[in-house]
Amino acid sequence: MGNSSKDEPWEKIFSDHGIFEHDFDSSPFPIDAKQIKIACQDFTKTAMKEVRILCYQAHRSLRPQVFVDRDLFLLPIKNGYYVIVKGEGYIDIPEITTPVIPFKAETEFHFETPLIGDSEMQHLDYAHLIGMTEQFVGEGKLYLTIRGRKYTPVIEFKVGNHDIETKGVQTEVDAGYEGKDVLVLIEGKNVKLDNIITRQLYYPYRKWQIESTKKVIPLFFEKRGEEYMFWRYEFTDPDDYSSSRLVNSARYKIE
Repeated sequence: MGNSSKDEPWEKIFSDHGIFEHDFDSSPFPIDAKQIKIACQDFTKTAMKEVRILCYQAHRSLRPQVFVDRDLFLLPIKNGYYVIVKGEGYIDIPEITTPVIPFKAETEFHFETPLIGDSEMQHLDYAHLIGMTEQFVGEGKLYLTIRGRKYTPVIEFKVGNHDIETKGVQTEVDAGYEGKDVLVLIEGKNVKLDNIITRQLYYPYRKWQIESTKKVIPLFFEKRGEEYMFWRYEFTDPDDYSSSRLVNSARYKIE
């Protein structure tokens, strides 16, 4: 299934720029924000002509039908520039079937404010505050040192047989923790997802792998009901965008 609000605009983008005739087995197709904007300028709905919305494909279900039919996904390579690539662009988030682990908060007193509201950031902060994140990672004491938007250095990697280079792409982690020997980068959500675009873990992973001497650990986190859920991934080949592997996962419930 495609994404109905994006299907018609991307059909026109493909038609206007000859993308239907492109051989994606040979190479990705480069496209920029100006080309997208010109192709979609006559649509009246904002969602059908706003470049930011059209290029937001964070989950498989958000891809337009022309991408689904051809096994394609979209990657930013620098500010305002993208490539349309053939291959596996998403990471599966499998259901955690192991028993819930009861967790006792290790704090000197009861915290009230982290439990008011429902944002992924506050749930991440609370999980770290009470020692849950450290228990899952198992690499000793962790300190919050990274948050918010950063930009990538030059990153070269492969998708299948295709060589891709990015520079200055905006990345964001919901929380980044530094330990003695590790950096832990977390993408967090407060809704159930079964996949995310690999870029959300891979670009921050490569950025900090290049700019730090410590081992970089990518995590995905969900707060679902009363459960705090963690998935730990690794990239078996750092130069291969599609080499992600689930290392382990666990779900906790605070006693």
